[in-house]
Amino acid sequence: MIDVKLSELDELCVNTIRTLSIDAVQKANSGHPGAPMGAGLMAYVLWDRVLKHNPADPAWPDRDRFVLSAGHASMLLYSLLFMTGYSGITLDDIEHFRQWGYPTAGHPERGAIAGIETTTGPLGQGFATAVGMALAERFLSATFNRPDGAIVDHHTFVLASDGDLQEGISHEAASLAGHQKLGKLICLYDSNHVQLDGPTTLAFTEDVGKRFEAYEWHVQRIDGMVADDVEAALRAAQADDRPSIIIASTHIGFGSPNKQDSSKAHGSPLGAEEVALTKRAYGWPEDTSFYVPEEALVHCRKAIERGTEQLRTWQTRFDAYAKAHAPEARQFTQAMAGELPAGWDAALPSWTPDDKPMGSRIASGATLNAIADALPLLVGGSADLSESNSTDLKGKGIASHEDPAGRNFYYGVREHAMGAAINGMAAHGGVIPFAGTFLVFSDYNRPAIRIAALSEFRSIFVFTHDSIGLGEDGPTHQPIEHLAALRAMPRVHVIRPADANESAMAWKAAIEYHGPTVFAFSRQALPNFAGTAKGCARGLLRGAYVISEAEGGRPDAILIATGSEVGLAVEAQALLRERGAQARVVSMPCWELFEAQDRAYRDEVLPPAIRARVSIEAGVTQGWHRWIGDAGDAIGIDGRFGASAPYQTIMEKLGFTAENVAERTLAVIKNTSGVKV
Repeated sequence: MIDVKLSELDELCVNTIRTLSIDAVQKANSGHPGAPMGAGLMAYVLWDRVLKHNPADPAWPDRDRFVLSAGHASMLLYSLLFMTGYSGITLDDIEHFRQWGYPTAGHPERGAIAGIETTTGPLGQGFATAVGMALAERFLSATFNRPDGAIVDHHTFVLASDGDLQEGISHEAASLAGHQKLGKLICLYDSNHVQLDGPTTLAFTEDVGKRFEAYEWHVQRIDGMVADDVEAALRAAQADDRPSIIIASTHIGFGSPNKQDSSKAHGSPLGAEEVALTKRAYGWPEDTSFYVPEEALVHCRKAIERGTEQLRTWQTRFDAYAKAHAPEARQFTQAMAGELPAGWDAALPSWTPDDKPMGSRIASGATLNAIADALPLLVGGSADLSESNSTDLKGKGIASHEDPAGRNFYYGVREHAMGAAINGMAAHGGVIPFAGTFLVFSDYNRPAIRIAALSEFRSIFVFTHDSIGLGEDGPTHQPIEHLAALRAMPRVHVIRPADANESAMAWKAAIEYHGPTVFAFSRQALPNFAGTAKGCARGLLRGAYVISEAEGGRPDAILIATGSEVGLAVEAQALLRERGAQARVVSMPCWELFEAQDRAYRDEVLPPAIRARVSIEAGVTQGWHRWIGDAGDAIGIDGRFGASAPYQTIMEKLGFTAENVAERTLAVIKNTSGVKV
């Protein structure tokens, strides 16, 4: 089966990519062969003729970025990486697709193989992440490029499927990209008209091109099975100053006599008989598996020569730039390596108990603006809540086509796209991105947070209005289960500061962590504790610490709290003292950081011999018995949501009073020691 206008050598290369994908899925008895078969040609054209990349140096800063948003077609990406010569992937890895201990997972995972820019698989996430990459490229080019030297000048390419463009996140992200006029973002849309349940017409009949035209994208429609048409469309997209989508009509399962253009080719192996028939249609040896013609391998690996030359050209340009702009060159190199400026944290602010109480969201905003000059590549924004979230970087400009160096990003009410966009910025490198909304809307960000955790992106999620303490807005806006749900996610640091000084330390923890951080900041004003003002707020970096010790250092009980409830614990500590009981108050702003400490430190903060423990947090109590033990008491909110009323009233009605905490602590002391205080 000969592709139209495809040279014999190109056809050999494309069919190698297709058959590697077919064989890997067949051997694993699991996977998606159809998309690599149909999209293989246009992916090959992109990687062979257009994409600026260097398999010998995958981290080259000015490379083009490629995102396989259709992550189920992972064998397409693995085949491309292997054929073009990326280190870390061998033919043996392809032969062990989807097997334990091999990097060729069912969907691409960043870090598993050099050249995978981001983890993909949940449809739509890759597309939206690519928008963030394009935003980062534009910001860095505006920040560092000079008339006598451009060191940032590359494109972001994404291969998307019908499913990607059906997901709601793609609508948000495409709208944002069009508004921002991201001319270096190019999407190849594999429009094969088939998905898992059957033809796309079962659920998807819109005119995608018109939708993207409305989003102010450059739209082209091509036959995705014609190599020259694919290349011409890619070149035209590069020449346009709008984001581009190339709607490429393809054939899922291309070459399969019985399954082409059928959902049967989507998510299941073709079967041994159909594999043989397909190879016969390709003119391929039917009795071989994982056959790689030497001629095809030699040609595809010319990508190393091209990439090395492209890198050499860029390095020459960068060296000249470094001579003319030495400070900027050092800053760029440091930023792309993920390193922080020396002494940046000296800019962190601090507060005393004499300072006016403030919401931790306000302290967060003050911290951001205090460190903004020390961290000039810290960028961020919010989902139409910049004032409420305190995320504005004062005087740092608004990111736009007209001001591409602006550091404040206005996402509108697009939380899904916003979360993925900061992942894309983190994936691109060179910037430290943050994004804000209310904690209750972390549900909209959750897929992006999970991708950040899987990919180990330094994405910072600024969530405010962290509890029933937000008051009158009521149950729809009061997070109850959210902290527990976020803490359940591996590799995510969830930090809920108790006062302004902890809020400043929270930013230090997030910026120094190469992974995602979630903040939970309060709306209501919180007092500044004497202990944190004297430096013990640095205990936040260890997850938990003693913020107020029992008199004589011999506690009868330990009160463990987070956020605004730390102040409540300190009030209860005073009541207990009046009643003859001594309590230690532990602030535990980050479970994950505390879990990472050695046993000696954890036992120092929470001595195992003290079984009388009470946790206090205005949310579900799930997970707290990890810290208070079976004998402890968890004060929280279970079996219900919040209420609409002034926050002081809600706190009182739901038991968040010093009197209730003291009474329940006395009961725990009695139950664990038998002594009535």
